[in-house]
Amino acid sequence: MSVIRVNRTHSLALDEARKLAEELVVNLAQEFGVKYHWEDETVRFKGAGAKGHMTVLSGRVELKMELGFLLNPFKGKIEKSITRRLDEVCD
Repeated sequence: MSVIRVNRTHSLALDEARKLAEELVVNLAQEFGVKYHWEDETVRFKGAGAKGHMTVLSGRVELKMELGFLLNPFKGKIEKSITRRLDEVCD
């Protein structure tokens, strides 16, 4: 199993950061067919090919995504997409 970890700092209000995290997870859900739910400041997601969580805190976002065997060859592409999306909203 391959793991993607991305951590970013941000200067957004917590509500705004959470809203942007929601948008990212909605995109992941559409792209990889994962289901997701919030547990306090952490959104957890799980599907046939990937699972993980993203925690939104004051000043930072932490994402961990585990890829199943079938998505493993696409790790670089997936990581690049997630990194780009987070870089667009974080400073």
